[in-house]
Amino acid sequence: MRLAGLEPLAIADDSLFANVGERTNVTGSRAFARLVLSGDFAGAVEVARQQVGNGAQIIDVNMDEAMLDSKAAMVRFLSLIATEPDIARVPVMIDSSKWEVIEAGLKCVQGKPIVNSISLKEGEEAFLRQARLVRRYGAAVIVMAFDEKGQADTFERKTGICRRSYDLLVDKAGFPPEDIVFDPNVFAIATGIDEHNNYAVDFIEATRWIRAHLPHAKVSGGISNVSFSFRGNEPVRAAIHTVFLYHAIRAGLTMGIVNAGQLGVYDEIEPELRERVEDVVLNRRPDATERLVTFAETVKAQGKAAPEDLAWRGGSVEERLSHALVKGITSHIVEDTEEARQKYARPIQVIEGPLMAGMNVVGDLFGAGKMFLPQVVKSARVMKQAVGHLVPFIEAEKAASGDAGKPKGTIVVATVKGDVHDIGKNIVGVVLQCNNFAVIDLGVMVPAKKILETAVEHGADLVGLSGLITPSLEEMAHVAREMERLQMKQPLLIGGATTSRVHTAVKIAPNYGGVTVYVPDASRAVGVASSLLSDDLREGYVAEVAADYDRIRAQHAGKKGPTIIPLAAARANAFATDWKAYAPPVPLATGRREFRNVDLAEIARYIDWGPFFQAWELSGPFPAILDDPLVGEAARNVYAEGQALLRKAIEGRWLTANGVMAIWPANAVGDDIEIYADDTRTKAAFSWHNLRQQNERPPGKANFCLADFVAPKEHADWVGGFAVTAGLGIERKLAEFEAAKDDYSAIMLKALADRLAEAFAEWLHAKVRRELWGYAAGEALDNTALIREEYRGIRPAPGYPACPDHEVKASLFAHLRADAVGMTLTEGFAMLPTAAVSGFYFSHPDSRYFAVGRIGEDQLADFAQRAGVPRDAAARRLAPNLG
Repeated sequence: MRLAGLEPLAIADDSLFANVGERTNVTGSRAFARLVLSGDFAGAVEVARQQVGNGAQIIDVNMDEAMLDSKAAMVRFLSLIATEPDIARVPVMIDSSKWEVIEAGLKCVQGKPIVNSISLKEGEEAFLRQARLVRRYGAAVIVMAFDEKGQADTFERKTGICRRSYDLLVDKAGFPPEDIVFDPNVFAIATGIDEHNNYAVDFIEATRWIRAHLPHAKVSGGISNVSFSFRGNEPVRAAIHTVFLYHAIRAGLTMGIVNAGQLGVYDEIEPELRERVEDVVLNRRPDATERLVTFAETVKAQGKAAPEDLAWRGGSVEERLSHALVKGITSHIVEDTEEARQKYARPIQVIEGPLMAGMNVVGDLFGAGKMFLPQVVKSARVMKQAVGHLVPFIEAEKAASGDAGKPKGTIVVATVKGDVHDIGKNIVGVVLQCNNFAVIDLGVMVPAKKILETAVEHGADLVGLSGLITPSLEEMAHVAREMERLQMKQPLLIGGATTSRVHTAVKIAPNYGGVTVYVPDASRAVGVASSLLSDDLREGYVAEVAADYDRIRAQHAGKKGPTIIPLAAARANAFATDWKAYAPPVPLATGRREFRNVDLAEIARYIDWGPFFQAWELSGPFPAILDDPLVGEAARNVYAEGQALLRKAIEGRWLTANGVMAIWPANAVGDDIEIYADDTRTKAAFSWHNLRQQNERPPGKANFCLADFVAPKEHADWVGGFAVTAGLGIERKLAEFEAAKDDYSAIMLKALADRLAEAFAEWLHAKVRRELWGYAAGEALDNTALIREEYRGIRPAPGYPACPDHEVKASLFAHLRADAVGMTLTEGFAMLPTAAVSGFYFSHPDSRYFAVGRIGEDQLADFAQRAGVPRDAAARRLAPNLG
């Protein structure tokens, strides 16, 4: 391979390793990013000069930053360094995830650069098109081991993708094989996750295979990725880089993106550190990560870390098991459980004895408000691992005797058909299991038939339904009707974010002759289930619930509620804009735009942490909750553990964030918003049928409808649409946690994915306001101001109070082509992946969020006519707004 700046750089099969300077990369250097973002390109040029001076033979230039015009920044920076002979003498690696940025760089760089990167992630057609263009521009290319299924993480996947890419490039694109460089993906090691232990070995062996089987091809990698687990500990990171490179270069690594000034000498690494690092890099022993983590603290602090307090290990096995359960400590649980098994006559006695005694302590502390949900879920993780150790022995005994002890009761739980949200359901299941209930969790999107057949098959004592979106309410009522038709007797438990005590009493319970109980949160689940299955408590509890629900129904029937005015009167009191005096802002660009593999670290800056604590049933505003006298300690702990898992998710690339947005020409037509196919506004792509507030409003207050914020047909206006997710790839990690019986980490990861999805929506909305639509180009709001919604415009989401009709998501997703970024809808209009947000963009300065509330029969009929659906179908869609 021959590359060139002002001077040529030849990289042959027998050449020494080529250093690629990484510090001119905004994603790899905070200092460089700050300089570029502040407009200090002179300072940014000095970073490049330092890299070359420190021995970089190629410099990697990347401008992929959310708040940058990446294309303009790339062109400006490459143009500047072209005038600096001591920098321009080395070749440039044009690095971007955006093809338009790469192509802009190729048009202005001198010499022969190298493109970083192209891949098969969007299929063979796009891959070959980009490869042919790279060749036409006279550049070499780095090919990522990434295909339609995602990044390659094993030796088999790495080599398979590289072979396929090589054959396509050489045979179909006519690409010179000597100008092909493969990047088989350097991933973080020593993360504490067993699956990651062989990542370095897989990379090294894939490098060896590529050099042996793909003639003339070279190999590169982002070296700093391998040490992400030790961010902040530079001596250990440098040692990991040095050891990893030592072995990778021997296997045939040609070049690597690395801070050339921070590489050490293999033989000069302190011997004990080198041994422990090598154990991790080469995956030579099962405890390699733990040993390096322990030693790393001494390197970082230049002194031994404080030893763990193991005084509790001196107690009896029963005391140790109880302590581990209460504190959520898993490190010794298997050995202590085995010791207890040896002590007790039967393995089931370990569960019924010391383990349940420990969980009873947890339950008492939880009930007394001295423990909180995150701690309980961690206790459940300990319990599951202990039970997991005992299960083979229990099964063997059961096979011999037919008896292995019985749970308090069996409950079938499911998220109903059309709905995919399950964090709350999972937490309820964990808490019930902690209290010796057998839980059969059917998962999400479960039809009524399967739920009830499972309950009958297993002789379940209880049935529990969960749902988040409003269509789930009707599905729950359907399940209740089916239970009545089948003459079932099991109590029906109702829970989920859209459910309520009133709705359960008024809309669900009347459909079933058996007992129906609303369970507001996980902390109530055990008490409800125990009361329903108790011979002594059941009768009184059922009578109390029945009387309460009778009272609620009577109150609801006699409730006057807000006065509903005629639809015509509500429309006469619409919010008005003087469209002759106000000109809607013209977008800088219209049409559709995709965002793939968005940097999770960047998105995370926009997280609103308040709802994170609500997911764990901890109440209070953030950050004040961290100092709350009651829940502060629990909040601080779950926040710290959430932050730690978030770092692992970002550094380990556990999740992929994709999104799509568009800005379309639009006009209001009555209460509808017509969204047009193009700027001619002659053909509506779809009509969005909105609802108007119909309750009597105080003097001077309008009856709002979202259509009020969009100009009528006499004036040009636009609306935007978006759909984003941060949940792609989560199933794999959840399966790992499930296999490890680690509900706590699974629930934590789901909660974090939800927060990242919301943060992604916030990030993209800011980008739309400031850059893409551009009506708030000078906006400078911090995250607190964004959370308080101090920006201009709104982004209402289907299913929320201003836009209660979920079905508009079908049109939104279709015209965004959301499936192209991995997002789909269920039949109930829930989004997949579950960590997702979608909605519309409005630019009007007076646009605001509001609640439609109750509507009248005249508006229901009007909506049905506008939407072209039967009245009954419209009534089902709008049931929550019909009182």
